[in-house]
Amino acid sequence: MEVTINYNGQAVAVEVTLEVYEFLDRADHKTENLFHEQRRHWDGREFDEYIITTEGIGAYGETPEEYLCRMETLHELMAVLDTCTEAQRRRFLLYALDGLSLAEIGVLCGCSKVAVYQSVEAVRKKFIKFFENRLNE
Repeated sequence: MEVTINYNGQAVAVEVTLEVYEFLDRADHKTENLFHEQRRHWDGREFDEYIITTEGIGAYGETPEEYLCRMETLHELMAVLDTCTEAQRRRFLLYALDGLSLAEIGVLCGCSKVAVYQSVEAVRKKFIKFFENRLNE
């Protein structure tokens, strides 16, 4: 069987045995299932906890004032991210939200670890400046 893999950003066709093909196929399905599971529970809560929190039922229900403050802060943070280049934003989110290492992001984006570090630092400095300005207001 022929399998196409990405190697250093290049698609390469490789002949493999049926056993290897089935193993790679199962690995792809497991990776995809894990990705979907992580997206479903992106904030670390289980599904029932998510429903309770978003419906406002249970031990903690967000007040309208808390919701508005949270949404305002979210919009401000998104505005800071909007000032970044697409590459900076993508690299920063992979680092901060997905927890990937600088080297892993470099492989994914096809750039050096130093370029990823510079992008993450540039966004981090913008956030520091944003928070410093917010404290001074």
